[in-house]
Amino acid sequence: MRRVLLSVLLLVPALTGSLLAQELKLPNKNGSVKFAVLGDTGTGSSDQVAIGKQVAAFKAKFPFDFALLLGDNMYGGDSPKDYVKKFESPYKALLDAGVKFYAALGNHDNPNQRAYKAFNMNGERYYTFKPSLTAGVRFFALDSNYMDPKQLEWLEKELAASGSDWKIAFFHHPPHASGMHGSDEILKKQLEPLFVKHGVNVVFTGHEHFYERIKPQKGVQYFVEGSSAKLRKGDINRRTGLTALGYDSGNTFMLVGIAGDELYFQTINAQAQTIDSGVVKKGTDNRVVGTVVQGAAPRPAQNAAKPAPPRPNPR
Repeated sequence: MRRVLLSVLLLVPALTGSLLAQELKLPNKNGSVKFAVLGDTGTGSSDQVAIGKQVAAFKAKFPFDFALLLGDNMYGGDSPKDYVKKFESPYKALLDAGVKFYAALGNHDNPNQRAYKAFNMNGERYYTFKPSLTAGVRFFALDSNYMDPKQLEWLEKELAASGSDWKIAFFHHPPHASGMHGSDEILKKQLEPLFVKHGVNVVFTGHEHFYERIKPQKGVQYFVEGSSAKLRKGDINRRTGLTALGYDSGNTFMLVGIAGDELYFQTINAQAQTIDSGVVKKGTDNRVVGTVVQGAAPRPAQNAAKPAPPRPNPR
């Protein structure tokens, strides 16, 4: 009897931990805009498959309708077999459930991918969409590989014409980041003045193979989510002073819900552990006034500050 009781007592914490690991921290409000965010996905690896399973599992609790792909959606070849291995198979459960993917191009992507129907790019390198006619949210997908004057002119025109309360940009190369590539200073000079002028609130990027929530910059909240299939362990350099929270110990994805003047986010790893969660709040001028953290898993030792020298900034 004592052995049975001991086994039960040992099992309870394990089950409790497992349940907590899969806890949804988003409010899941009726009428909110719900979506997932994945970056640097196109490997076809077991890591991509594992994240795909977790995204599908959380969809049962958080019924999002679409997902953003932040570039490098297809590493290496992009034959029909590659699309199956690196996209259709890892996300089959999501595609079967009707989840719509919106892709941006990364530096490892063939520009011809914009014609792939399931990426919903409609043949364009950059585009905009509004997922709901009633919610005041509009997304702007950019091609950060080639930010030519024509694209910048298009972006300013679209931003100026949009009366949405939430203007969300997503693309591949991060204007602010603390990894091997670092902040893309050219993109920052090109894009940030437009973001500030026209009230872009939130920006999602990839390229760096980790998760990083940047401290708000000029009223804009930046996220780096480039570890949904690839990972560069221990790569976050905290000497940049940009990092509000960073995680470079495992693969991750994000869930996001927007309701009114609040954007809720939860970042989850392949073990269904919450890495980061909180709410981005904006003011009447659309600028982010603060990001409130709701709770996160303990950060691993390798996320401590590193006395690393400044790093080069290759694209």
